[in-house]
Amino acid sequence: MTEGEQVPRERVPHVRVAVIGSGFGGLGAAVRLRREGVTDFVVLERADSVGGTWRDNSYPGCACDVPSHLYSFSFAPHPDWPRTFSGQEHIRAYLEHVTDTFRLRPHLRFNSEVKRMTWDADRLHWTIETATGTLTADLVVSATGPLSDPKVPDVPGIETFPGKVFHSARWDHDYDLRGKRVAMIGTGASAIQIVPEIQPRVAKLTLFQRTPPWVMPRVDRAIGRAERGLHRMLPFTTQVRRGLLWGIRELQVQAFTKHPDELGLVERLARRNIARAVKDPGLRARLTPDYRIGCKRILLSNTYYPALTQPNVDVVASGLAKIDGPTLVAADGSSAEVDAIVFGTGFHVTDMPIAERVVGADGTSLAQSSGGMKALRGASAPGFPNWMSIIGPNTGLGNSSMILMIESQLNYLADFVRQLDVLGGKVALDARPGAVNAWNRTVQERMRRTVWNTGGCTSWYLDANGVNTTVWPGTTTEFRNATRRVDLAEYEVVRAPKPAAARVRTKAEADA
Repeated sequence: MTEGEQVPRERVPHVRVAVIGSGFGGLGAAVRLRREGVTDFVVLERADSVGGTWRDNSYPGCACDVPSHLYSFSFAPHPDWPRTFSGQEHIRAYLEHVTDTFRLRPHLRFNSEVKRMTWDADRLHWTIETATGTLTADLVVSATGPLSDPKVPDVPGIETFPGKVFHSARWDHDYDLRGKRVAMIGTGASAIQIVPEIQPRVAKLTLFQRTPPWVMPRVDRAIGRAERGLHRMLPFTTQVRRGLLWGIRELQVQAFTKHPDELGLVERLARRNIARAVKDPGLRARLTPDYRIGCKRILLSNTYYPALTQPNVDVVASGLAKIDGPTLVAADGSSAEVDAIVFGTGFHVTDMPIAERVVGADGTSLAQSSGGMKALRGASAPGFPNWMSIIGPNTGLGNSSMILMIESQLNYLADFVRQLDVLGGKVALDARPGAVNAWNRTVQERMRRTVWNTGGCTSWYLDANGVNTTVWPGTTTEFRNATRRVDLAEYEVVRAPKPAAARVRTKAEADA
């Protein structure tokens, strides 16, 4: 085949649904599709195994900050969690278990990174170019997740650094940190787990802290054999436990979304937590945030503050400004000579790279679409028919389990598929711009008084324009109710255009 020649259409495989990603969102979508009787689907995964962020993040100490029994599917309860807050290896094993239990492996296509997705308006399907070939699909479910593409700052001089550099989500397990001088860049959820794990092994650890986080104690413990046995023998006890964990967090939501001043008590507890662990007043001052607790995600750790008080740790209360060979220079002028740099600087959340690869009905990419990052009920964007996102804009949570939000979006996906069946024939649903804008106005109006917008911090919840496109400003119950059904009035029903000859005959018949 000559260069530039297109593959004949009949040789391009077609599926009803293509799911992008095999983390919680992608696997959940696959299970829900099977439950709806849809078996003609594939799950496209760029890596060689399932797991999503729980496959990619394997750094020392990696664990979830949501209790295990809440951070799992309601339709796949797991009685054998070893700890109340389980580690990465146990969560990844759980996802492998879900894959096998629901017989999803025949649908998986590994090493199939999506390079480009283009809407074909004539044939009403998506053309998907992957690393392993091209296919078409009537419906695309994008479950790539917001924590999938690491963000590494473009630090001047980084190309001159002679040592080892890697991101927390791409941990180099072949590089031995023992006896090394290590710089940890960032103080987010990953960093506070990494620091206590590597501190005893390294010769010197320098933490570059642009903004200190609020850290509360982590009430973690091992779950004994008797307790796990009870959950196996009496499955309803697992449901009761999950319900209690969920209910407590639902009651907390108003403090985050409507009455941030009520978080004052929590903030006082967090200050006491710092005071108990950090006796040096200078260090304590550097570690105390100047914004309202909850504005950034509240982090959980019993070991972070004690690790920072050790003699081989230096906390630089300033962000990294430049690199000069082995020397790292902070914005305040302080410097440190190191052998390795670990970036714990988060992910592309409000500028997800997948958006550049999705090209809609008018030839515009999702990243170029007007109005920034927004979607109808967190799922559908105007101009991108039969395209849905899982964990889309304004579906994140600041205090509870994302699995609850994912399952709500799976309800929406299921009804979306049902509506296509009811409409019949070759058909697509395209979110109306007015419906998307109305939904987004409501969300942003509710966002105005939340702690995430009023707490006095700059967080990864906000996009480049300072708009919170990440978090849901309500309870998980409210979101579930909002995504229970697809309202066809919010969508334009698109059907394939009739061939020109057919249109002429129809007109002639009408004239006759």
